[in-house]
Formats: sequence, C-alpha cells, structure tokens
Amino acid sequence: MRLTLDEALAVGSQLEIAAINGTDIIPLSPTLAAQCGYSMDSDPWGNTKVFVSLLGCYVDNQADETFNLGLRFQMYGDGLSKKVQRDVTETCSYSRWASREILYFQVAISIHGFTVHLDPGGCWQAMAVAPNSIWKMTFHTPDSKVMVLKDAHRAGYGAMTTPTRLVLRSPYNMPETYAEEVAGVPMEVFSVSTYYKQVRRLAIIVAAAACPTGGLVFTDEVITWYVPRRIPPLISSAFKILETHMGIDGQRLDKTMMAIRRYKLSITESHVVIELPVGSPDGYYKSHAPDYSYHITYTVEPMLELLWRAEDTQADTRYKVLFPITTPLMPRPPHVTEIPEQKVFNVLLGTFLHDVSLLNITFTTGVLTVTECNARGFDFQEHRFANSSKTFSLQVPFSDEVVLKHNPNPLTTVYFLPLVFGLLILPEQIPFPHPAELEASLEDVVLPTTTGFCDQDNFYISVKYGSQGDNFQIMMLHAGSWRELDTELYSLTDNNTHVSIVVPYTAPDTVFESDSIRARVDLLLLETPNMWQLNDLSLACNFPLTMTECYPNGTVTALAVKVESVRNLNPKYLTLSDQSCKPVFSNDRFAFFSFNLNSCGTTRTFFDNVMVYENEIAMHHSMGKHQSRKGLINPDYRHTVSCYYLVNDTETMAFRTRPRNSDPKADPGVGQLVVQMRLAQEVSYDIFYQTEDYPVVKYLQQPLYFEVELMRSTDPRIALVLENCWATLHEDRTTLPSWDLIVDRCENLDDRYIVFYPVVADARVHIPAHVKRFSVKMFTFTTDETVLKEQIFVHCDADLCDTTKPDGICSGQCASPLRNAKPLKPTGSRDISQHRISSGPIILSDSSNFV
Repeated sequence: MRLTLDEALAVGSQLEIAAINGTDIIPLSPTLAAQCGYSMDSDPWGNTKVFVSLLGCYVDNQADETFNLGLRFQMYGDGLSKKVQRDVTETCSYSRWASREILYFQVAISIHGFTVHLDPGGCWQAMAVAPNSIWKMTFHTPDSKVMVLKDAHRAGYGAMTTPTRLVLRSPYNMPETYAEEVAGVPMEVFSVSTYYKQVRRLAIIVAAAACPTGGLVFTDEVITWYVPRRIPPLISSAFKILETHMGIDGQRLDKTMMAIRRYKLSITESHVVIELPVGSPDGYYKSHAPDYSYHITYTVEPMLELLWRAEDTQADTRYKVLFPITTPLMPRPPHVTEIPEQKVFNVLLGTFLHDVSLLNITFTTGVLTVTECNARGFDFQEHRFANSSKTFSLQVPFSDEVVLKHNPNPLTTVYFLPLVFGLLILPEQIPFPHPAELEASLEDVVLPTTTGFCDQDNFYISVKYGSQGDNFQIMMLHAGSWRELDTELYSLTDNNTHVSIVVPYTAPDTVFESDSIRARVDLLLLETPNMWQLNDLSLACNFPLTMTECYPNGTVTALAVKVESVRNLNPKYLTLSDQSCKPVFSNDRFAFFSFNLNSCGTTRTFFDNVMVYENEIAMHHSMGKHQSRKGLINPDYRHTVSCYYLVNDTETMAFRTRPRNSDPKADPGVGQLVVQMRLAQEVSYDIFYQTEDYPVVKYLQQPLYFEVELMRSTDPRIALVLENCWATLHEDRTTLPSWDLIVDRCENLDDRYIVFYPVVADARVHIPAHVKRFSVKMFTFTTDETVLKEQIFVHCDADLCDTTKPDGICSGQCASPLRNAKPLKPTGSRDISQHRISSGPIILSDSSNFV
C-alpha cells in the first residue's frame, strides 16, 4: 500500500509515523520499519510517500488474501505543543502471489533493503507453517554465519511466517550481504537458509535475493538503466521470462503512457534495459551549489518488474526493483544578459530552478536587499515560466553612484557595474554568490564650450560646463607657453553652470597682434590628469589705446608695445631716430616716450596747409650697455610717430551785440588767492589723483607729473613761478633728509630726471601763466644702500608776480641763460605773494610690472 502526503501538510513540520495494531500504537523507528516492511520517501519540498508491505508485522492478514492495516501520522509545527494527528486505515486484497517474490527498494530515510516472500510449497512440501516457529538462520556471506531468530532480529533482520508464506527482510548494506558483479552490473546479494520447526520434523528453506546497485549510464538527454537478464544467485537452471513491466514510483505504466513519457523498455541477450529522458514530468530537478557554483540534478524513481518461471521446477519468481536515480551534478552557470537600453543597465540573470531565490545584491557601495533595490529605483523583478524555471531582472541607471565611470577619451564614457548576486537554495537554505561585471561604452560626453566678447577695456570670456562639470583647468597662453589661470589676477564668477572671466586688455596674459592696437587672449580648457584639450578660444579685439598724442605746445607722447610678431623684443632698448632719446618709462611690454617735435631727430614735411612731423621708434643695431651680446639677433621693430598741424586756420565765431545803458564799473573787493599742487596720472595732464587716491603707489623710475595752479583767478596780469621744490621722507616740509628738485626757479642740476613742460591754453587752462608743470622720476631715500622708507612727500614754494614788470621774477621759470650757474635774484618789484604747497604721500611699489 502507498500513501502520499502533500507538501502543504509536511513542509516545515516534524513527521512521526506509528503502526496501529488493534488497540496498540507502535512508533516506527527506522530499524523497526526496515524489519517490519514500512518505508517512507520524500522529496526536498516535503512531498512524502509512505509504503507499507501487506505482509508487514502489524498488518491484520486474512489468509494472505485480505489485509487490514492502519497508520497514525503525527505532525508537529513550530513547537511540540502544536500537534496535528491523523489516523489512516485501509483494507487491501491481493491474491496474485508468485512462489517467490523479491522486492528491492531504496528510500531517503535510511530504510534500504530487500524483501523476500517465499511460498513454502515451492520446492518443499506445502504445509502449514506455525507462526513464530523459526528457529535459526544461516547467512551465506558467502561464508556461513548462524544466528538464532532473536539475534537476527537484534541485528536488524526481519523474519516472519504467514499462513502460507515465509517473509524475510534485510536492510541494505548489512554485514551479512555481499557484493557481486553480474553482467557488468554491481549487485548486492542476500542469501540465507531458514530453519523452522514443523511437527516431528525440521524444515529448511534456502532463499536468496540479488538487487542492482548500479548499471546506470548518463547523457545530457537520457538515463539508461541496465539490469542483468540472468541473475545467477537467483537462477540456477533454465528459465523463461513471462512478464516485463516498467513503472514509476512503484506503479506500473501501460505502453500508451510509456510512449507519451518517451520511456523505453527492451530486453537484450544479457540485460533488461530501461531508458528515461532527463526532465520527464515523473521526476524533479534540484539545485545545488558545490564550491559556490550552480549545478542541478534530476531525480526519478523507475520500477522494473519481472516474472520468470524456472523450467525444472515450474516455480514462478516475481522480481521487483524500485530504483531512485539521481543524475550526476550538471553545471548550469547562470548567464547575465545585458539588454541595451538608453543610460540603464538592464540585466537578466538566469536561468534557475524554482527552488532558487535571490536574497540580496552586493554593489560597490554596500549590500542591498531586493526590497531596498526596488525602493532605490532599481526595478528588480522575478520572472517565472511554465516549466517552473525562473529568471531575475534588474535595472540600474547609469547615473546612480553604484555605477563606476571613467573616460578613455574626451568624448566617451565607460560605465562599469560590478555586482554580486546573493542567491539561496530552498528549502535547505544553502547560499551561493554569483559575481557579474557589466560594462557599457557611450559617446555621451558633452564638452565645455567657450564664448567671448570685448568692450573698450576688457575681454569677457564665458565657459559653459559640459556633462562632466568643472573637470578641467583653465589655461592662459603667456609668453608662448600655457599656464594655469591666475584667479587672483582676474575677476572670476562661477554659478555652477558657467564660469565668467574678465581679462583687461593690458593684462600679462594678452598679446598685441599689431600696434593698431589689436589685442588677443588665448584660452585652453585642459582636463587633468589625462591632459586632454577639451576646448580652446582665441579672442582678438581692437581697443582704444592711445598710441600717440600731439600737443599744441609741440610736445609729443608716444607708446610702443611689444607685438606678437616680435616675441624677443625688449622694449627698454627702443629709441627714437636720435638713439639718445630713450623711453621715459618701459617694462617687458611697453615703452613710453615724451619729447619735443624739434628734438630727437624729428622730421617735418609740408603738404599744402599741413605740417607733418615724423619720428620713428625702432630697435637699432647698437645694443645697450647692459644687453647681452649672446642673446638673440635684434628684432626688426619699427613704429612711426606722426603729428599733423594746420599751417593756417581760421575759426569763425558768431555773436550778437546789444547796446548797454551805462559803462561797466568794478566794485572794489578783497579776496584770497589759492594755489594748489596736484599729481597727474599721465603726461597729458587730463586726469589727476584725488584726495581719496592717496597714498599713490608708483614704481621706481616711473614719472611723477606735478601741476601747480593758481585757482579762482582770471587776472592775466598775474603769473605763477615755482621758486623752490624739494622732496622729504616725512610730511613735515622742514624735516631731513630732503632732496632738491627745483632751486631758484631752475631744475636741480644734480637730478637729470627733472623735466619742465610748457603749458598752453585749452578747454581747462584759460591762462597758461597761472599753471606750471614738471615731472620727476620716482625714487626713495636710502642710507648705505638701505631704503629708509618707501615713500616721499613733495613740497614747493610758489611766487605770484606782476607780469607788467618784466624785469622782475615774472621774467619766466629758470629765465637765466647760465644753466650751470646759480640763478640770479630778481631786481624788479617783489612778488604779490608767496604760497607754500605740498603733495600727499607717494609710495614706492615693490613690483615692477606695468598694467
């Protein structure tokens, strides 16, 4: 009899089985079950089969034809207190007994064995056998070993008699069994002589059983099971096979069902052969993970039943084998398939059996459960198929931090996703990992872009970030080589999408393409550490830089710039046509000249009503005394300075007259004349430093342009004369040390850098006699080559005189022709007044750059 328990009842439960024998309940231990004909088998998911022999110990046997049997099932849940009990009783009829029946089966709970049913009337006289009349048993191993019935029971053997039969049972692999190979198939042999008492005589029955333990051949598609056709321990003479049957799980299958299942049963000269396709629905697959590598097996339990008849005795033998078969481990490494999708890793992992579950996934940032993956937006799904297999899918966007990124070139991004799937085999709870590495390459990098424009003072450059953000350095071209942008020198604004840069056109990183004047700035976006040039910008603009100024008084100022075409030019060695006329100021980019049109080799040409004065700034072949003769050849640089003047010009002014009623009269009044001294920013004397600009910072040898002016007076009869001017270290004009600049209205002959400038009437200066202008070069006081203090104050004594008396001091500034003699004191009338004036502090800069 076979009973089945569904997994819904057995899974997760502890199952106990007991035999019902009348009013007695006998718990079945594995040993007792093997002795008495009870066995149980279950698959990993709890589907359980219970087999009970009709000739079992606790079966009510009615003449070996009707059998009443009962079982009690007890299932315990989480605790022993949660018990479910169920009694099952059944009545079965069976009368098709052969003279000898041999049953061999293997099950999963250590109840393996042989059952041999013998009809005592086979080769012996048929007679009633009294119960429990067995005396002793002799086991042939093949050596003889004798045990009385009590010892045989204690050893685990079962031996009993029924009204018509002798029943012997042996667990598998007992010490008294032995192995023998028959037709290439390993067999386990059980041979015993049983002695039992009859009335006035002793009967002996010799019984043997031989069952296969191998004979299997596996391919990927088919399991082939070989059973010897002739088994010598069982057959000693000629025989004839009467019936052959194949079944599954102890139940016969007819030919139609075998064809549907693609099962084959055949008999060769030496074997009975059964072929079963791997994966037939009567078996099941199971997952395994040896050495953390995914494998599967297929298990099926075929049955072979033979009935043969010995020709000499005409005794029939029914030979039945229930033989569970499990294939060797078949590797099934999971495949990770990447389904291309825009900016997303779409992963398909599989295929697995239904007993595999995905527990978690390990990313570079940590471990996430399936629930956490979905909460993070990774969209994990499990896909089941009709054949009970499954796959897992996972979507991970490229933008997530678990995805690693690198750029093999400026335009390409390689996305890399290393992960480990944490898998679990159920119900054994066996974990195993499966690592995977996914990679995708896209040309998806948006490079940063640069744009720019100019106004009259600056370059304005905008850098728009690309898809990589601020992954670059801004480089500026300086003196022919690239250097990183000086963030302290320029104005930068960053709003996370753009960076804006303001570069003055006179900045050190600009170059002048020509002296027209056209300036250019070159910018490069450099990605580090790969040193990739992502983008560049070359922006050139014309700027309103005044190169030449021609004044009505015959004074000219000219600016020469170092242009790109003459890279090795040193501006300080530039001169005018007269090579003694050198720049009044120069640095590595500029040279500034100030001269009179009647000097320095200036030429004059007449064109109709125009006078043209021309001079040339150039690098002459005679080098300065400090220039190395080992340097480069003098560059070819020439810049023409031109001034245009009208020879004759007439200005027309329109006005109206209106007769007046009376002659104008001037009311006498009293007022105070004011004299001020100011420092101009340039030689043009158009812009002056204001009070808030002090202290003024100047470079060493940079010209200081002073102007002294009589304020709030329109009297042309008054003239201003600078009597004395000097410089001090402190604001107090009487302190020492001091340095004379103008002495008795003339420049100090010991200071060759003092220059007087003529003053002519213009829109601001209405009376030139009220204004005096001079320049000195910035210096500082030293003692033993030590700078005392890096600042100076300039003071002057200014006289106001009457121009109607030309023989007095109003004869002019430094009127004496004897330049090398001490100026003469005036002999005419005295001054109207004398004023004392001073400048604010002028500080020496510690830098030599010109901006």
